[in-house]
Amino acid sequence: MKCKICHKVIHGRSDKQFCSLKCKNYYHVKLRRVTHYAAKDIDRILHRNRSILLEILGKNAIQKKIDRTILAKKHFNFKYFTHLNTNKQGKVYHYVYDLAWMEFSDDEILVVRKRS
Repeated sequence: MKCKICHKVIHGRSDKQFCSLKCKNYYHVKLRRVTHYAAKDIDRILHRNRSILLEILGKNAIQKKIDRTILAKKHFNFKYFTHLNTNKQGKVYHYVYDLAWMEFSDDEILVVRKRS
């Protein structure tokens, strides 16, 4: 068996993947770094989406119906959300943390605040 990093022959247990602690640490640090940057980019998009929804909704409003183009002009990314919720009527709410949006029609979006 050969080391995943330096490709030296590994001695010892048959299930060993690295020849030394140095190679093992290098592998895991590199893996965490890649994961960290991917998560950071997604989190940045989610925070931007939430900020856009909050700006549209305001501080005190619970829900507001807007035109889809308003979100598009603000560069809202419809692909990114934290979770989904389907109500009794079968309408799907796309949540971005504590705020949500739902396609009301082809042109209208309903923005709502999660009730505590």
